[in-house]
Amino acid sequence: MPTHEGADLDALTDLCTPWCIHVVATLRIADPVAAARPLTSPTPAATGCDAYALHRVLTRLAGKGVFVETAPGRFALNDAARRLLDPGTRLGLDLEGIGGRFAHAWGTLLTYVRTGSPGYAERFGLPYWEDLDAHPEIGAAFDALMGPAGHGTPDPDLPITGGWGPVGTVVDVGGGTGAMLAEILRARPAIRGTLVDLPKTVARSRETFEKAGVTARVTTVGQSFFDPLPAGADLYLLSKVANDWPDREAAAILRRCAEAARPRGRVVVLGGVGPDDAPRPLSIEMVLLGGKHRSVTEFRELAREAGLEVTAAGRQPSGRFVVECRPSTTM
Repeated sequence: MPTHEGADLDALTDLCTPWCIHVVATLRIADPVAAARPLTSPTPAATGCDAYALHRVLTRLAGKGVFVETAPGRFALNDAARRLLDPGTRLGLDLEGIGGRFAHAWGTLLTYVRTGSPGYAERFGLPYWEDLDAHPEIGAAFDALMGPAGHGTPDPDLPITGGWGPVGTVVDVGGGTGAMLAEILRARPAIRGTLVDLPKTVARSRETFEKAGVTARVTTVGQSFFDPLPAGADLYLLSKVANDWPDREAAAILRRCAEAARPRGRVVVLGGVGPDDAPRPLSIEMVLLGGKHRSVTEFRELAREAGLEVTAAGRQPSGRFVVECRPSTTM
């Protein structure tokens, strides 16, 4: 028998196990186990599932280290299975929500690799953002996944040149339901903020700002960030936005920020830009949207095209990479 060195191709091409995890997350199978009701075949009353099929799925997962089969047909949680109780994990895996969009989008990878453009519409009938708009429940799940439920409370400690003292106003461009802006305002009581995102997303921000106690210092604007932005703020924040878009669209967003920030504001980009020598792995936003992770050199050129000059770039103590820009004086 020939020996094969290196990666285990059979393990790497296993599609069964990931789909089993998505299925048990969607069906909330961990819940009855956590409630001290270990699953035993048959289980229709506890789970609403076919007992034989569910048993096969759980046996597969137990063999991979997710759940423990304590006796034939009897299952209990282990550390890996307990993660399926976490709301954020569920959001990302639920096949009936945004997790299903992410999972099935990987089936369009061939189109993305062949063309450099997303094949999302081939699978779902509409481009990604239009699809979320057409299915509000999926859009709401996406907003939740991008917020504290899926990503935890954002860290507002963004070191910027000269410190935050001169900053009186912040516009969070594409800021979702406002989690980052809420934390920035909570940490800095003298600052006022504006949240810009699509109308349905902005409408879901009220609870975020109320919980943070900053509602009186927030203005919300429901619009596309491809349209002119509220002008005259001291700082325009693009957090995890630039990486969602190909070069043309990313440049258009940066151009809107440059227009609004002129003459004395700045634009701060968090996410999607890294050092020139940093690895740039394949990510879901590339498959969904044709987005890009850019090196500083690549981003500098894109920013220049949009009327911005990169003035600082580096890692925060937390490890996040932050880029600062100023409107070009030659535009």
